[in-house]
Amino acid sequence: MQSPFILGNLFEIESCQDTLPWQPFRDGVEIYPLYSDGEFGSSAALLRYQPGARIPRHEHQGFEHIIILSGAQSDFYGEYNAGTLVINPPSSNHQVVSQGGCIVLIIWEKPVHLWQ
Repeated sequence: MQSPFILGNLFEIESCQDTLPWQPFRDGVEIYPLYSDGEFGSSAALLRYQPGARIPRHEHQGFEHIIILSGAQSDFYGEYNAGTLVINPPSSNHQVVSQGGCIVLIIWEKPVHLWQ
């Protein structure tokens, strides 16, 4: 039996963020992958946005769950502060930006399709 992966209090992620092995993801955005079920399956990660960083417009093939852990991010539906849960349904699309920087937990049911 495989043991669970555990990170402490994620709402205090800023205090331990520099201990994680972040990897480049997009310009100004780093990723810490948590798991992936392959090319067509689900995956989860922490994303760390530098101030002003953005993710280009993309379409969700399945559900996308985002929990804002610190800072804030926005899309054309609104701005989401720490503690907010955002669930984007399949076939929805958006572009994400974080003016002041943020860290989010993101869970993808299926991969996303980048428009750019």
